[in-house]
Amino acid sequence: MQPNEIHEVLNRPLSQELLARDLTRLAYVAKDGTPRTIPIAFTWNGSTIVMCTTKNAPKLHALRAAPAVALTIDTEVHPPKILLIRGHAELDVVDGIPEEYLQMNGTYQMTPEQRVHWEAEIRSLYDGMVRIVVTPTWAKLIDFETTLPSAVEELVRQRAERQRASTP
Repeated sequence: MQPNEIHEVLNRPLSQELLARDLTRLAYVAKDGTPRTIPIAFTWNGSTIVMCTTKNAPKLHALRAAPAVALTIDTEVHPPKILLIRGHAELDVVDGIPEEYLQMNGTYQMTPEQRVHWEAEIRSLYDGMVRIVVTPTWAKLIDFETTLPSAVEELVRQRAERQRASTP
């Protein structure tokens, strides 16, 4: 997929709504060769998806060995709205708490007092974190109105061909 095609998909209004959500599902291959999918908080900065994790997270060993990842951001309503993204994870070890971590947890409902307590707790627990930065290399938006999964698109084409062939 060309960068301009990825840009076009990610800049659609529905994609922007999905990129403003709290959680994505990160898929990667674990060190034992088996697949993993985990929910993880993220933020979108306009060009990359940034997730943060502890410096001792098991997923980091796997991502260093096999950085190819897939992300799913979706809704819980019918019809679902789904943004699929593929890319490569780059790991950035940082001292302290990355600003993105504070941003990505900013949409949870907390009172100002709860927020102060939460930030103090986070700062006392972590001496640093790892930013997992994914630059999209492929993207697809599925809304089940204007876009469908590729297998369903193929079935729609086949049905249309059958209907044309049976029409005198």
